[in-house]
Amino acid sequence: MDTLSRLLTLYPVDTVINIRCHFRAPWLLDLPASERGTARYHLLAGGEAVLEGEGGSEIVLQAGDALVFPHGGAHRIRSTGTGAPLPRQERHASHGLEVQETGGEGSASDILCGEFHFGAGSEALLAAMPDVLVVRTAGQPAVAGLRSLIAILQEEAVAERPGSSGVLQHLSAALFALMLRAWMEQTSGARGILSVLAEKRLQPALQGMLAAPGKDWTLESLAEACHLSRATFARLFSAAAGVPPATMLTHIRMTQAAQLLSQRRLGAAAVGELVGYQSEAAFHRAFHRHHGVGPGQFRRAAGANNVRSDSATATQGST
Repeated sequence: MDTLSRLLTLYPVDTVINIRCHFRAPWLLDLPASERGTARYHLLAGGEAVLEGEGGSEIVLQAGDALVFPHGGAHRIRSTGTGAPLPRQERHASHGLEVQETGGEGSASDILCGEFHFGAGSEALLAAMPDVLVVRTAGQPAVAGLRSLIAILQEEAVAERPGSSGVLQHLSAALFALMLRAWMEQTSGARGILSVLAEKRLQPALQGMLAAPGKDWTLESLAEACHLSRATFARLFSAAAGVPPATMLTHIRMTQAAQLLSQRRLGAAAVGELVGYQSEAAFHRAFHRHHGVGPGQFRRAAGANNVRSDSATATQGST
């Protein structure tokens, strides 16, 4: 498994696609901030739009562009040109999407909107991304797959054919991975763990941490994996990640431990050993220091959350 795939496994993301917009200018989407761990995204399937930034700055968007707001910031997207926004009408499509439309005779824009939901422990991944992540696909052969996926999602959203809801759900699951990969290929603005991922000389160390967090990694063994001297490796890693290698390793171990505890298949001692702690007491101290609660309390809370989630899903399915 490659490094990015392992990273996405460490930080799983749930994807929801819930709104299809068919607007004729002039129009405006003025969205408030979302809750922590929820990132709104917008896929411009057709037409043009303008993202209003801070200080009066603007980013002109065209068909195939994708936007993500990793930190849930409020934002405004509008039609090109001027004029008072037309009122929006809302209805529900047969496959559960909310459809928003405006009348008028201006130029048309088609937008698919949804949310990425990040699990607990995803702080390092979120911290590595900017306030707004913009991906361009027009004229970009390397991201043709993302452009094709946007087109297929739009087709399914409009057609309302049998099975469209399932198709939308399953296809949208690949969105975050494709968008993140495309953004990293188009920008040099990655930070933290994504900056380490983007630095080819450091990838072997990150791959090793992700693949075998329980290994007795030392600064020397990590540097050796990258064919770098100890001092050069430590300097490059700290400059890219913003933290020393040992801090990043601890974060990966604690994130993996939280996942294993949430699955409720192993006891705390076994989980601690899998992520590199021979002493259950040492694992308990490290876990509490990182997550603010002990392994047992975390596991009980995760179990209660899973029960509530299953109950909610069952209730929805029976309505």
